[in-house]
Amino acid sequence: MLNAGPNIAESTKCTDVFFGKYTQVQEHCVLEDVEMGDYSYCAGYNQIYYAKIGKFCSIASHVRINPGNHPTYERIAQHHFTYRSEMFGFGEEDIAFFERRKRDAVTIGNDVWIGHNAIIMPGVVIGNGAVIGSGAVVTKNVQAYSVVVGVPAKKIKMRFSDELIERIEKSEWWNWKHETIEERLLDFRDMTEFVRKYL
Repeated sequence: MLNAGPNIAESTKCTDVFFGKYTQVQEHCVLEDVEMGDYSYCAGYNQIYYAKIGKFCSIASHVRINPGNHPTYERIAQHHFTYRSEMFGFGEEDIAFFERRKRDAVTIGNDVWIGHNAIIMPGVVIGNGAVIGSGAVVTKNVQAYSVVVGVPAKKIKMRFSDELIERIEKSEWWNWKHETIEERLLDFRDMTEFVRKYL
């Protein structure tokens, strides 16, 4: 059983990360400048940079969120010696390059499921309840409660009707207390009962 956490594997490297309650990060992840909301987890071998992740998010293994882009058009050389200069003994790092990357942070809503080997590109906003298919490359914002797949990712359907989505959003169940979720667990397993009682 998880403790109130965070529950972080020893092989994971975290820098400037805020974890909510009952969060879990499994083996061989790298997280830098990340906020991860309550109950969210990474299944392992993830690389996540400059991102705000909501509550109850499920991130499968080998997912990359906000991977670095090389300077393709603005510099003669694309190689990272031009901004990671200290590594090669060329002088100071290019701080402005990294500041630009921070400004392109990724924002992920609540109860989002990101499938195995997906890539979320810089600056993308993913709405609540969305599903990102395995292997998808997400280059544009993702509508709440939509399902996107492919390269580049495209919406193939919505999880629920507009009316039900509006009711779920108003409920903000992801902000319920731990004890309330525990008390209503069986209703989470029965959509008809959940809708009847709480929406």
